[in-house]
Amino acid sequence: MDLFYRSTRGNGEAVTASQAILQGLAQDGGLFVPERIPALDKSLDALAQMSYQETAYEVMKLFLTDFTEEELKACINKAYDSKFDTKEIAPLAAVDGAYYLELFHGATIAFKDMALSILPHLLTTSAKKNHVANDIVILTATSGDTGKAALAGFADVKGTKIIVFYPKNGVSPIQEKQMVTQKGGNTFVVGITGNFDDAQTGVKQLFGDKALAQEMDAAGFQFSSANSINIGRLVPQVVYYVYAYAQLLKRGEIAQGEQMNFVVPTGNFGNILAAYFAKNMGVPIAKLICASNENKVLYDFFETGVYDRNREFVLTSSPSMDILISSNLERLIYLTAGRDADKNAAFMKALQQQGKYEITADMKAQMADFYGNYASEQETADTIKAVYEKTGYVMDTHTAVAAAVYHKYKAAADDGAKTVIVSTASPFKFTRSVMNAVDAKYDAMGDFELVDELSRLAGVSVPNAIEEIRTAPVLHDTVCGKEEMKAVVKRFLGI
Repeated sequence: MDLFYRSTRGNGEAVTASQAILQGLAQDGGLFVPERIPALDKSLDALAQMSYQETAYEVMKLFLTDFTEEELKACINKAYDSKFDTKEIAPLAAVDGAYYLELFHGATIAFKDMALSILPHLLTTSAKKNHVANDIVILTATSGDTGKAALAGFADVKGTKIIVFYPKNGVSPIQEKQMVTQKGGNTFVVGITGNFDDAQTGVKQLFGDKALAQEMDAAGFQFSSANSINIGRLVPQVVYYVYAYAQLLKRGEIAQGEQMNFVVPTGNFGNILAAYFAKNMGVPIAKLICASNENKVLYDFFETGVYDRNREFVLTSSPSMDILISSNLERLIYLTAGRDADKNAAFMKALQQQGKYEITADMKAQMADFYGNYASEQETADTIKAVYEKTGYVMDTHTAVAAAVYHKYKAAADDGAKTVIVSTASPFKFTRSVMNAVDAKYDAMGDFELVDELSRLAGVSVPNAIEEIRTAPVLHDTVCGKEEMKAVVKRFLGI
């Protein structure tokens, strides 16, 4: 049965999965949502016997119904290959009474690889299916990890160009070095003098610029997105929640039908939304625990039903979560508003004009499976240190936010359900923050000295993603103000 997609802000025509992937953002500024969330058509027992690649096919075929089996399997096999340093692709580590789902074994050592390894293949396949002659220009804002993962995925992919905007002083030194050393004749990286929300807002404005779209079309280009607003990012993320449950079932760690919790460090809301989709497909998930850092707009939302971005923007040691406008939350708002596009559009208009909106009591009741909390900078550092000293396991700052929130949840809820903490980045990506948390004495070391010391402490080899940037030259040094983004894009494209 074919599955179509509609915009969260319009009652316009339904589009196919490949059309939604190509557009990225709907023409009315909304996000594409499937007309229904499909149920798994294989039992969890059957899925427990499958590899990651096989599981990916079983999940994604239900969402991407206009892809043939051959097309989808080709995309999956090109994505989840030797770029990952472990055969399991997404291994589970049992640490200190919880399971850590390690999503950082891909080419850029962050969870964004899980979706951005496959998105270029989904996109180029979608372009062929829809007879697109233009080059696809991927336009992306990043709070640190999406940028590098998208650049790595799209570098030198024929028929594409990629432009990444990041907050110049809002990412870690390793994250910045990964991006500005990116090779590829079709890649362009720009630092903006602003924060991530400025970059994300600027990108959305460029997507909505009809005059620019006409200019680009005349020059043989069209925009698409690699941000988590693209349904081609969200669907592959659903896979690892299904896979994690099935693997614990296979290992005998949980019983058939036993409910479990997921804790997700959350910024733009895409990763935890994928868990919500998995739950609605039939995976026995009880609580979806949304972990925030000191930019706790989502914690406040789940507590009060009011989404309010009118607050100080805090730069933290978990920069990928330094976000005050969580774009993917719009999909949850739309679904809990009964798929009422007008109602959702009114909320989003209020967010744009007043910086806040308040959902109804009925909508809040439909979000009862979500639990929100946050970790301070000190709690994040203390968690890294405590888990390392107790177990020898070293986690990054984002994962530590999730672990700290999990301990708060356990204390508050007295819930003994088995729990998976989603580990979204390698500690090697945030070495200074991680090593300072272990012991302040490390702050005197240089960035790459810290890398080697972390490798020794954790007993883990330095990832290739870090080794290759030690001596790599800077290839991208453009910096602009947020008001200059359009001019910078046009200059790169030569229009």
